[in-house]
Amino acid sequence: MNLPYFVSKRINSTEKGSFSGTIHKIAIASVALGIAIMVVSFMILGGFQNSIKDKIYSFSGHIQIKKFTLTNSYEEAPIVLDDERKEMVLADPHVRHIQEFAHKPGLISMNDEVFGLLFKGMGPSFDTTAFKPYMVEGTFPVLSDTGRFTNEVIISEKQARQMQVGVGDRIVSYFIMDPPKTRSLTVKGIFSSGLEDFDSQIVIGDIKLIRSLNAWEDNQVGGYEVFINDLDKIEEADDDLVQYLSVEHYTERMDVKFSNIFDWLNLLAQNVHILIGLILFVACFNMISVLFILIMERTSMIGSFKAFGATNKLIRRIFTFNGVRLVLKGLLVGNAIALLFGWVQYTYKVIPLEASTYYMDHVPIDWDWVKFAGLNLLTLVLVGLTLVLPTAIISRVSPVKAIRFD
Repeated sequence: MNLPYFVSKRINSTEKGSFSGTIHKIAIASVALGIAIMVVSFMILGGFQNSIKDKIYSFSGHIQIKKFTLTNSYEEAPIVLDDERKEMVLADPHVRHIQEFAHKPGLISMNDEVFGLLFKGMGPSFDTTAFKPYMVEGTFPVLSDTGRFTNEVIISEKQARQMQVGVGDRIVSYFIMDPPKTRSLTVKGIFSSGLEDFDSQIVIGDIKLIRSLNAWEDNQVGGYEVFINDLDKIEEADDDLVQYLSVEHYTERMDVKFSNIFDWLNLLAQNVHILIGLILFVACFNMISVLFILIMERTSMIGSFKAFGATNKLIRRIFTFNGVRLVLKGLLVGNAIALLFGWVQYTYKVIPLEASTYYMDHVPIDWDWVKFAGLNLLTLVLVGLTLVLPTAIISRVSPVKAIRFD
């Protein structure tokens, strides 16, 4: 029989309804509140990071291949990757997908108002699967390599609201050229990314429309969006891509292009880590205080055990087991609260956000079970180790004085 564990269990059962029982409840509540806040913080942080990164990468790819130019324009200089270079890019183990694109700035005239637009032309390689989660209404235009360009486009929900148009309506666009050219476009679908840079101006359509406006060849594009398999290896993928390109081409990473957003996400992560550090400190301090109180209340028992020949190590293990039991109960309750909150928010989106500020209309939740387990293990280890400190006082307790202690 494990004597320290048995005695610890007996102490715990006899203290229900007593002052020590109240202290137990406070300790459990303290740990539960701490772990609940930490788990929820990681859920929300992961949700923010993944949601915003997915939006940026879905609209722009992870890395873009473009042609060097001296102008700072919304338009790209035409680029052509020959079949050999394209095959080298696709054969790279980091690369998952590659798709062509081009941009063309212009204006839209609707209801006596003028709106700016940045027409983004896509080809048949456009990965609609990655983009589908952001579709609000309608469908994607049918894009093909052959035939005349389609005038069907998808616009953002914000643009549709401003222009008071819906799926099936026509919009007149004016492309900035010399002389300007006009095209009548049909709204095929409506998307919403929550990112102001995209929703305020991007209109997605057929790249062949831009080719016809710019008098490009059938194989010329503005650039290529490259999607990689592992985001953690984006630097390695970027280095590989540079080796496959000619001197007139360059690569641009989207985490660098949108560094202001990624820096903001990193700042959020730092704040969460600081918060977790403070919560762990408070939880450890509370457990030390609780165990001190429990030891003081059981001073007579400690004296009796010592009088019967119990070692300091055995008695310390009794109170350590008691403390660990409180921590485990707190973890169980706290995790239940955090998981319940996460499920409710993930399913019903009860907590809204201002989309123009936070790039989404609700608090996102990320289910990262590795971080979840790691956070619980970290809490158990750190708080468990701090239990050694208050039990050290047991070695200084005199059996004679302890038995007389009241």
